[in-house]
Amino acid sequence: MTTMLLSWIPVCPLDRLEPDRGVAALVDGVQVALFRTAGELFAVDNLDPVGGAYVLSRGIVGSRGGVPTVASPLHKQVYDLRTGACLDLPGVSVPRHDVRCRAGVVEVRLRQEG
Repeated sequence: MTTMLLSWIPVCPLDRLEPDRGVAALVDGVQVALFRTAGELFAVDNLDPVGGAYVLSRGIVGSRGGVPTVASPLHKQVYDLRTGACLDLPGVSVPRHDVRCRAGVVEVRLRQEG
């Protein structure tokens, strides 16, 4: 399986992302959950793979063993924001995307598995 990287897409000003809170954004037709933690940005699909609803942006941001995480607001599964892996259910993950801040603007580059 290969990963295709698409173009960087501007999403919002950095100051629109509150620390330790998620926000949903539509990026090139994909619902993405954006998170800003202590100096880091993360982007994962907003779709909760267990609950089947677009809710991860409303999840609880935290950490487990130093790993930045988000807990689904539906069934409370915890996902590693760096990799998308579910820390509670082996083999379950949420797709993650590249994210950066340039000139005060948050940009996302979708990653598509092919």
